[in-house]
Amino acid sequence: MRDLPPAFAAHRAGGVTTLCRCWALRRRDGVALGFTDHDRDLAVAGLTYAARTGLEAAEAAAELGFAVSGALASLGLTEADIAGGLYDGAGIETWLVDWTDPDTRLLLDVGTLGEIRRAGDAFVAEVRGLADRLDAERGRSYRATCGADLGDARCGVDVTRFRTDGTVDGLPEPGTLSAAVAGTFADGLFSGGRLSWTAGANAGLSGDVRTHLGTLIELWEAPPRGIAPGDAFTLVAGCDKRLATCRGIFANALNFQGFPHMPGNDFVVRYAPGAGPGLDGGSLFR
Repeated sequence: MRDLPPAFAAHRAGGVTTLCRCWALRRRDGVALGFTDHDRDLAVAGLTYAARTGLEAAEAAAELGFAVSGALASLGLTEADIAGGLYDGAGIETWLVDWTDPDTRLLLDVGTLGEIRRAGDAFVAEVRGLADRLDAERGRSYRATCGADLGDARCGVDVTRFRTDGTVDGLPEPGTLSAAVAGTFADGLFSGGRLSWTAGANAGLSGDVRTHLGTLIELWEAPPRGIAPGDAFTLVAGCDKRLATCRGIFANALNFQGFPHMPGNDFVVRYAPGAGPGLDGGSLFR
């Protein structure tokens, strides 16, 4: 049973309530937004909760696997900001507030924004509860590919050696750039890497690189705002997490965080012969 704050409990016991729901949305860049289903704006703890935003409380649902605890519809957010990832992983608090005395309130739930999808003319954002973190991968996985990210503490590669600046020369097709970059790099070095815009309409946003071939850079998703010749960006190399790439391109095989010599599926499921080489428990790669 939840213990209610004394002022809130007294209000509930009064028989007639003046309650509304409020949602505080806090992005990872520090921007805080407030929304309420009340018919006028409310100021609570220094944050203004905007009314008439089309925000609705959907029915809370308990999902197997600690997935989604509820949903918010039509947040009044712009499509460009959502596509740009500004709301990915944003924290959200759900409050029950006495609109005649906003200091009388009850925290109902705390979570993060999950999948955001379009539903007609509105956006629907999943609210993932704290238990959703239990689904996240923890520790090392036994797999052939590397479990580190290029340049992190376990990898140890100095990514400044594999970073360059560039500018857009042209747009052969949507999501593909013809670019001029500083320096000469092998084809494919930036495939799977990251492009961060430093000037232009998309300045401050980033996106994943799908392929890099010569002066052409293809992005997995076109940026939310238009691209123009002269827009500047920074490129960071990608890594496919294979031992051959780690050794041949980054000269970092000693720090490889995978198990490249583990037997494959064919070896595991094939019929076991009665005798033969490679069945003594030793290395298969000697």
